[in-house]
Amino acid sequence: MSDRLAVLPQYLMPKQAMTVLAGKLASARLGGLTTAAIRRFVARYNVNMGEAANPDIGAYTSFNDFFTRALKPGARPLEAADLICPVDGAISQFGPIARDQIFQAKGHTYSTTALVGGDAALAAQFENGHFATLYLSPRDYHRIHMPCAGTLTRMVHVPGDLFSVNPLTARGVPGLFARNERVVCAFDGAHGPFVLVLVGATIVGSMATVWHGLVNPPRTGKQRQWDYAPGQVSLQQGDEMGRFLLGSTVVMLFPHGPLRFNPQWSPARPIRLGEAMAMR
Repeated sequence: MSDRLAVLPQYLMPKQAMTVLAGKLASARLGGLTTAAIRRFVARYNVNMGEAANPDIGAYTSFNDFFTRALKPGARPLEAADLICPVDGAISQFGPIARDQIFQAKGHTYSTTALVGGDAALAAQFENGHFATLYLSPRDYHRIHMPCAGTLTRMVHVPGDLFSVNPLTARGVPGLFARNERVVCAFDGAHGPFVLVLVGATIVGSMATVWHGLVNPPRTGKQRQWDYAPGQVSLQQGDEMGRFLLGSTVVMLFPHGPLRFNPQWSPARPIRLGEAMAMR
């Protein structure tokens, strides 16, 4: 079966309704039922609770609390690199941006302008630059950290579809990461602007940032933007910047210039927060 045929059922699913329901269930505090469900999830996905700041499954009063669990101090040491990996997960794709085109999967590219919500001026800063697309599975740690120090300039919530973001869907749905709901976070850093895009997915109940809290819900169906004064929000390399409910994808954009990705990186390779991603 071709990848496009394999993902056809996703076009027919009531993805928005499923996601709203998942969000309500994830925030529910149901005592023993919640604990039993978390225990089953941990067993099914082989979640390493030994790394959690609180390894006691019974201490989490909702799935939200469990999904966004913190790690023990020192569980993810930061390597000495200009850019570190911001998440636990797996590499989807990475490499050069061809003018304004980002490689998604064989036969599929999408534009930087579409990814950032139609802002051509913002997208132009990354012409012939570099990108990295990183996938977080349900079993992974769901907080996102800074690849380098940066000062926030803008955040945009872009409404969109809620397709799954797993590798099969990336091969089967054209423009996946530029058509799904997403939160675009634009920063200025020591080497110029960079962007982190948090991409939503089916039953990803919410996305949040440390400076704003929950960005979605609400889902108004309209694009929303927040601008930040210089120095209003500044984060250091390795600082937490946001989090997902369940797994999803982060897409990063960096400007044109010398950038050498970790030579050990390759598509589908597992990655861990704090490992070296690239050197300038």
